[in-house]
Amino acid sequence: MTSPSYSIVKDNDGRSIWSFFRSELRPKGKWLTPFNIVSIPIMLLGLGIIIIRFANGIGSVTNLTQETPWGLWIGFDVVTGVAFAGGAYVLTFMVYILKMNKYHSIVRITVLNGCLAYVFYAGALLLDLGRPWNVINPIIGNSFGTSSVLFLVAWHFMLYMMAELIEFSPAIAEWLGARRAHKILSGITIAAVIFGITLSTLHQSGLGALYLMAKDKIHPLWYSEFIPILFLVSSIFAGLSMVIFEGTISRKVFSHQISKKNHHAEKGILHGLSKICAGAMFAYFFLQLLVFIHGKHWDLLNTPMGYWYLFEMIGFVLLPMMLFYYSYRTNNITLIRVAAILTMLGIILNRLNVSVIGFNWDTPVHYIPSWMEIVVTLAVIFTEIWVFRWVINRMPVLRESPSWARNEN
Repeated sequence: MTSPSYSIVKDNDGRSIWSFFRSELRPKGKWLTPFNIVSIPIMLLGLGIIIIRFANGIGSVTNLTQETPWGLWIGFDVVTGVAFAGGAYVLTFMVYILKMNKYHSIVRITVLNGCLAYVFYAGALLLDLGRPWNVINPIIGNSFGTSSVLFLVAWHFMLYMMAELIEFSPAIAEWLGARRAHKILSGITIAAVIFGITLSTLHQSGLGALYLMAKDKIHPLWYSEFIPILFLVSSIFAGLSMVIFEGTISRKVFSHQISKKNHHAEKGILHGLSKICAGAMFAYFFLQLLVFIHGKHWDLLNTPMGYWYLFEMIGFVLLPMMLFYYSYRTNNITLIRVAAILTMLGIILNRLNVSVIGFNWDTPVHYIPSWMEIVVTLAVIFTEIWVFRWVINRMPVLRESPSWARNEN
């Protein structure tokens, strides 16, 4: 009698599901690449540090204290990372709601990037909790109740990961050849998109709302009652800048998977994204200007922190905004990419200024992340890239869907 696990379920080539997965788990391509040589040791070292962290406590590998409980793992991995993942909700809104179909070819890779970002940054959040087993508390509203901002952010975060997984699930169904599942999942994509957009706008601003409770700890130049709005608006151009940056690299690394039609459409896509980024950055800069004038912080500009604030606003908001606008008018693709990189650096700087650099800015001892915190952050990023690359090489993300899936549409 034949074992049912190897005979009942077959893929299109007659192989068993288990044989299919074993073949898919095998590495594809060269192993000795510069990226692999750099990333593998860092990921292994990061794994060792994570084991030490859970064995000996968070204080054994970080420089966090009771006065500064949130550091690099929150400021960069979560607060900054979520802003970069904003491209998913912006693009799905543009394609599925506004019917801007010229961006359709980059929706899947953007949603994949956003989904992985949320999964990995949620994992990084566990590292930062002194008692990670209490991670369930924000979800059930234990101790502080359901009116807490953290309760809302936790639920938005969790539900949005599910929504993004549903949005990406047709690609998984195409990879597995699951035609019936593909039809069902494709049918609920629009509902998942609308739900995801709603959740994303709420938790992007919700992350900013968390810092409303730290008025006495954040430097006045970065604290404002409008932080939630600023976080939401900045997530638009942060996410799209990540789309430009990630798309540029993907089109070089995975060029063989992209059709000629989509290759030719790249310039038009970047041209359109630069226009949106310029508009969103203008709105953000104008809001920041209003907040600054309303706060009457003119005297703080002639201080070291004031110079740092001007460096952020002029060098990483005003300058890339002008570059986006100029590159849009002149159709200069190189400048669009330069502006995207500057914008990403500016988002990193802004989020770290709010959560780390400008946090407890007037205390005698300032928090500086340990080398182990930096290694773990790099390990998380590299692991995400490895998973991203694995998915791209196996699923129809950049390449066209199989003919049976296209015929459904």
